[in-house]
Amino acid sequence: MHQLDIVLPCYNPTEDWHIAVVEQFKRLKPHIPDNITIQLFIVNDGSVKNWNEDKLNYIRHHIPDAHLVSYAINRGKGYALRYGVAQCNGDYIIYTDIDFPYTTASMSSVFHALKLGADIVAGNRAKDYYDQMPKTRIYISKFLKRIIKLLLGLRFTDTQCGLKGFNQQGKSLFLSTTINRYLFDLEFIFQASKRKDIKMIPVAVELRNDIVFSRMNLKILISESLNFIKILFKRNA
Repeated sequence: MHQLDIVLPCYNPTEDWHIAVVEQFKRLKPHIPDNITIQLFIVNDGSVKNWNEDKLNYIRHHIPDAHLVSYAINRGKGYALRYGVAQCNGDYIIYTDIDFPYTTASMSSVFHALKLGADIVAGNRAKDYYDQMPKTRIYISKFLKRIIKLLLGLRFTDTQCGLKGFNQQGKSLFLSTTINRYLFDLEFIFQASKRKDIKMIPVAVELRNDIVFSRMNLKILISESLNFIKILFKRNA
């Protein structure tokens, strides 16, 4: 019996996040073979709202073996995911956002690519993905992709897609990342691209139609500029 672990970072989620998690998790299960057990890991990254026992009990009732872990101080999505992934022991691990923003078919595609032998599967967002994004996010996302291609020379320029999966070999590499916030994805893909023993493939993914984007934090964007410079120096080292 093999195991698939789903890891979701959580920080100040929406009021009904717990309902959405249960609904999307149950939608995914029929798309995974019966000989694969699924474990859910949710990491509370120091939330100050909408994380309480009533919501957690709702999840425990509908997903009895869910792992719900928490720490008091917000550390960032990269830190939260490493915290959760470190506790996973499944053959395959997939992480995405707390609102399960990608379609069930997209989640299933990532899993099946792993099952066919990929060490790391990186979601690759289709062009119509940008039709659903606020203009500010579009500019930032496209600018980052151009910079990644120009300065880092990566084949995978859509590093920031919030849906990725890996096996145990990919897990070890993911846990070696150090960036706590926005650019942890870039650091992960950058490190993987330098490893000839790692099989990394892109898989086309799509957003669900009802997803609402949060606003970008300017302070975080400024701090992540420094992290990008650190990655750039690693390339030239």
